[in-house]
Amino acid sequence: MNELISIVNLGLFQNTLRTATPVVLCALGCLMTDHVGMMNIGCDGMMLIGAFAAVMGSWISGSWAVGILFGLMAGLLLGLLYGVFVIKFKSDEFIIGVALNIFAGGLTTFLLRELTGQSGTFHAEGGLSTLPRLQADWLEQIPVIGQLLNNNTLLVYVAWVLVAVCWVVIYRTPFGFWLRAAGEHPQSLRSAGKSPERMKYIASLLCGVLACLSGAHLSLGYLSTFSENMSNSRGFIAVACVIFGRSNPPKVFLAALLFGFIDALGMRLQSFGISSALTATFPYLGTVLMMVLLVWRNDRKKKRMARQTAKA
Repeated sequence: MNELISIVNLGLFQNTLRTATPVVLCALGCLMTDHVGMMNIGCDGMMLIGAFAAVMGSWISGSWAVGILFGLMAGLLLGLLYGVFVIKFKSDEFIIGVALNIFAGGLTTFLLRELTGQSGTFHAEGGLSTLPRLQADWLEQIPVIGQLLNNNTLLVYVAWVLVAVCWVVIYRTPFGFWLRAAGEHPQSLRSAGKSPERMKYIASLLCGVLACLSGAHLSLGYLSTFSENMSNSRGFIAVACVIFGRSNPPKVFLAALLFGFIDALGMRLQSFGISSALTATFPYLGTVLMMVLLVWRNDRKKKRMARQTAKA
């Protein structure tokens, strides 16, 4: 019992928030493209480039804010690049996504060695300017969750706000209606005088920005460095969260929190002698189980609808 209490404590849930935040931000970007009928599996590559751009910006300028700006600029360029290939040239979105992931791995490895003369993990002399942690005394007064909500990096709170903002924008604004119509009924949207292609470009840009922002948090807020291939397939997990949450921001957020909890639990179990090679598989096993549950749920829904149709 004492061992269980030592595992499941405040530190575990604080680590859950930190590990879930990159997935939350990336998934919010991915669901934007999903609503317009494009599943961007290149989010993992975007996250990796965003992490690299943020570290370089912070290293060159000595400011974490400039690092975030570099990451956002990289996101705009990648979102535009993805949109041009998929929307303008009608390329297959999955092929472009895979190509983007391969390109990101090679580009960041090459640039890391060319710009810094280092390989593997970047070591900055004097350290990097990383994201600040926000502390508020009044948060400590909140029972149970006060300490959990306090002393997190800036982008953790930004991610929470963006979940609510994305839900309002998608389901409670004309823009969100046009966004969904671009994926579900593009011809109807065109008849109403709105361009489906324009909405797809906007969604692609938003996806690039949010995916690179998640990378910026990964390198400046979570790990405080850049390592080759440090995204570690989190972009694919974000895609899985979008599918499991049916592109609904609060549901996607909960799915990402589940991933963060599994990841944090795996790291905590390492201190009890469990092999890191085993615990490293926990998030991916959780993702597989999530997809199995989704297929089972959809199968039950189809069977229920078939029975209702037969009765009618």
